[in-house]
Amino acid sequence: MTDTTGRSDPRVLVLADDLTGANATAVRFARRGMRTLVTGGPPRACVSAPDVLVLDLATRQLPAAQAARRVVAGASVFPNAPLVTKRVDSTLRGNPGAETAALLHVLDARPGPPVRALVVPAHPEAGRTTEGGIHHVHGVPIADSEVARDPFCPVTSSCVIEAFDVIDRPIVHVPLDVVRGDSSGLARALCEPGARVLVCDAVTEADVETLASAAAAAALGGELRWLPVDAGPFGAALVGASGVLPAGPPVLGVAGSLSPLSRDQVAETQRRLGARWLDVGDAPDPVRVAADLVALARTGAALTGIRTRIPDRIDPVRAARLPVLLGEVVKRALAAAPFAGVYATGGDIAGAVCIALGADGLAVQTEVQPLVVAGRLVGGPHDGLPFAAKGGLVGDANAAVACVLHLRMSSTVQAASPTAVTAREIDDGRR
Repeated sequence: MTDTTGRSDPRVLVLADDLTGANATAVRFARRGMRTLVTGGPPRACVSAPDVLVLDLATRQLPAAQAARRVVAGASVFPNAPLVTKRVDSTLRGNPGAETAALLHVLDARPGPPVRALVVPAHPEAGRTTEGGIHHVHGVPIADSEVARDPFCPVTSSCVIEAFDVIDRPIVHVPLDVVRGDSSGLARALCEPGARVLVCDAVTEADVETLASAAAAAALGGELRWLPVDAGPFGAALVGASGVLPAGPPVLGVAGSLSPLSRDQVAETQRRLGARWLDVGDAPDPVRVAADLVALARTGAALTGIRTRIPDRIDPVRAARLPVLLGEVVKRALAAAPFAGVYATGGDIAGAVCIALGADGLAVQTEVQPLVVAGRLVGGPHDGLPFAAKGGLVGDANAAVACVLHLRMSSTVQAASPTAVTAREIDDGRR
């Protein structure tokens, strides 16, 4: 939206408490293909705003009251941003409670349904996790870690709720078993009557994505608004799940393994990510299946893929031919539509897909889980395409979900360069 000064508001406004955190958060949005700008203050002129504007308010070491005033000032500069998020430190240093309380008051005064703060401080990639309402750094409660000895912002409690108990709103804890339980139970927890602040457990990236999907679904009815309060991953995931901004192309999945573990891993992508899978027999028609797969890719799912049905009796000749046919499906689909990467389960399937795509090999970059590797294809027409592969008997129940999230974050989709702007500092309370 554009105001009377000609300045355009971003679609997402992130209020951060320091520059390091602002940059780390911006990366999460940029990975999803969003035009993202970090600045030390609001632009003087921004005719073409970025999708995501991350303001570093430098409040971490300020007294709580002064930090709260600065947050109010920052939020007031862009009153028409459809979504505002509060970036807090991944170890809960600074003034997370006071700043969240101030922002809730600002948002409550704007037209629309009631606002709920959804606190998800976990940053699993960085070893920050929350379980039982206790926040950890690489498995150590934060009050027992080195952040407890921070000379400027020491942390004295590992309990997340205590970091937000200055907020004069009912605070509810959403435990990990609810996050990982059935979707209806999580939906009830997020929509519990009277709850205005929800502190959520999350240990893995999949937990963060699950919370984002559930929160986006809960807001569809238009009866509530969310204020994401997080260390970066949750806010970006919520934006991707809610459709505030395009989430980028899906991952292309190929599940040829017949093992029960692989089937369970595929089912987990449906439950947690809303993945869409096509079932094929042991002799699929590559032309038809590829066309169906491309059509499915336009539905906006995080992953669209093909999985083999288990025949009553396995024909050895057809079983030997199946990887080649699935590789041809992938080749045709990639030629017809953009995908963020390819996830293949079953060693023979992964090899056949690489051959079909004309790749010389896989430049391995990381191990998503033990024996679950990810990297980029080398050579051929899809050189550089993110690719993850695993055998049918490796990984835990979240292995496929973890691969999908890794591939989406490694996608070759690049954020457009933001419009150049001039930044100025926000003075306390001046607006």
